[in-house]
Amino acid sequence: MSTTLNRRALLKGIGASALLSQATSTLAKVLGYPRAMQGPMIGAPGPNHVTVWVRASGEFDVRLEVATDRDFRKVLSGASARANARDDYCVVLRADNLLPATTYYYRLRYDGQLDKFQPLPHKTTTAPAEPADFRVAFGSCCRVQYDNQQRIFAAVQKLEPDLFLWLGDNIYADSDQPHNIADLYRRGRVVDHLVPLLRSTPQLAIWDDHDFGFNDSDGSNPIKPQALEVFKNYWANPSYGEADNPGIYFKQSYGGVDFFFLDGRYHRDDSDAKDGPAKTMLGARQKAWLKAALLSSTAPFKILVSGTGWSSAEKEKGGDSWAVFMHERNEIFDFIRDKAVSGVVCISGDSHMGELNCIPRSQSGGYDIYDFCSSPLAQMPASKFTRQVPEVRVRDVWSRSENVGVISFTMSPEPTLTYTLHDIQGESVWKPLVLRRKDLSNGARTWDRLSDPGELKRLERHRQGRGYYGIDPA
Repeated sequence: MSTTLNRRALLKGIGASALLSQATSTLAKVLGYPRAMQGPMIGAPGPNHVTVWVRASGEFDVRLEVATDRDFRKVLSGASARANARDDYCVVLRADNLLPATTYYYRLRYDGQLDKFQPLPHKTTTAPAEPADFRVAFGSCCRVQYDNQQRIFAAVQKLEPDLFLWLGDNIYADSDQPHNIADLYRRGRVVDHLVPLLRSTPQLAIWDDHDFGFNDSDGSNPIKPQALEVFKNYWANPSYGEADNPGIYFKQSYGGVDFFFLDGRYHRDDSDAKDGPAKTMLGARQKAWLKAALLSSTAPFKILVSGTGWSSAEKEKGGDSWAVFMHERNEIFDFIRDKAVSGVVCISGDSHMGELNCIPRSQSGGYDIYDFCSSPLAQMPASKFTRQVPEVRVRDVWSRSENVGVISFTMSPEPTLTYTLHDIQGESVWKPLVLRRKDLSNGARTWDRLSDPGELKRLERHRQGRGYYGIDPA
């Protein structure tokens, strides 16, 4: 009797389990369909292609489709790739054979299905094939733990850049665990104010210490190969270092301008080491690559993109910028002068202040090299400028709010760039700096003509041995 009852109970339990299993499976098909977890995000641009990054919800094929109309009456199929756990389900897809300077709609299929959470297509524009007017926005220091709203990106969207450049500290992982670095990328990619920019505007990135490892990390970072793999998973740059020299450095051309994105971490020596000819931030191979690339460039403007500032401002104990790698910095600037490489302008991040500084190389036979720093995008602004003095401050430091830098390029009738810095509301905080191609060739002196009169007075005070900001040394 009891055996029969037990058998019946067991059979009922098995039947209930089977029904539950079937119901769970059916429910999973309804709720767990293939889709995007983060993204899409537009990556490296080109005149004949569109690059799209996305992180999928599982291991299946992801396919890119593009069209010139939002109804996709004629689908121009792009690439497909299989998302897998090894790459954290991140894929980069590209649609080729497109027309230059043309707006395209795009969508993604996940295991053959469109994403029900993103029912409408997105759109972006291919790069121009010839020199053209365009606008680049850039910034650094974006800490989602500090600010998960990031209103600065609403202002960026209204500024309508053609490119957005991330100059490092794009996340604040501060970890030696690769999964922690990846987690911060995932959190950053779903910030509401940022999402529209990611889906429409090409994004290019380098790293600095906080997204490479811990604060002030250098080439001794024990997880740098793993950090590099995470970086590759979460960005869609055109390339990463060289085949026999790992790193994140690369070149990108757009609208007739060449951008040289530098890796200031993977091969970096200890910042606290004594400066000298052997001390390096870039490493010998990357430096040779940069020199060769500059020498072969015919662009009217050549933008050096660095995670840390180029001026002497942070030449102090604990400094982490080019100011404590002056021998190598000057070696690069000497090369630019000696080889008559014209049109070089620098941009940088990290300082938690908006800065516009100048290295007056016209005094040594070259031309004045400007460094535009935008920082932070979403982090606490700093006021450490009161103890720092660069070679020349062209504009007063901006530390009142988050900020974003913008460079506008005009190619006709004369190649010209205009630099502005914008606060969290999008308002320009400085008088624009305008540089023509002829201002950036050997023998041209511009620093005193283009600097604010108030900054020149402060510089003169400093040169007299008095305090730069009005407080004389004891």
